[in-house]
Amino acid sequence: MGHGGNVFEELMADHREVEEIFGRIQAMTVQGQGLRDLVDEVTIELVRHSVAEEQHLYPAVREYVEGGDRLADKELADHGRVENLLKQLERMDTEDPQMSPVLQQLMDEVAAHVEDEENNLFPMLRQACSSEMLGDLGDRVRRAKAMAPTRPHPSAPDTPPANKLLAPGADLVDRARDFVTGRGRS
Repeated sequence: MGHGGNVFEELMADHREVEEIFGRIQAMTVQGQGLRDLVDEVTIELVRHSVAEEQHLYPAVREYVEGGDRLADKELADHGRVENLLKQLERMDTEDPQMSPVLQQLMDEVAAHVEDEENNLFPMLRQACSSEMLGDLGDRVRRAKAMAPTRPHPSAPDTPPANKLLAPGADLVDRARDFVTGRGRS
């Protein structure tokens, strides 16, 4: 969950982790509980990552990067599409014929988002902020991920201050549901 380093090192480690889970999903030859476990694992990682970016990365982009409002709004729209796909997957049985196309759409959306962040957004923020600021931002992102919900909540606010106020409550409910169902333990 927490990788260490500045905000870019932290978020890029998350990106690689999600790509690795997607690779395991693509390598599967049978569906069933194994696929459900991997979909749950990638959902947990993507939701925590998104919440942390929404609470800390995008506000920094708005504040320090020229044209930051437009950039942050585009990234939030990407998150909205991903979160809706995660919600669809959460409700699907692994034998559903739509599971594979929705998973592929999710992988495509996430890949495009990651490429855009790493090639465009991150370099702009790196140029606008000191290394100390980027290190502090990494610490804040790690703390946010530790307290973030584990399930998609597409209708939840995605901008401060509302997202920072509601995320801890959603986290408690999500973790209680996860504990009861055993989700995320494999």
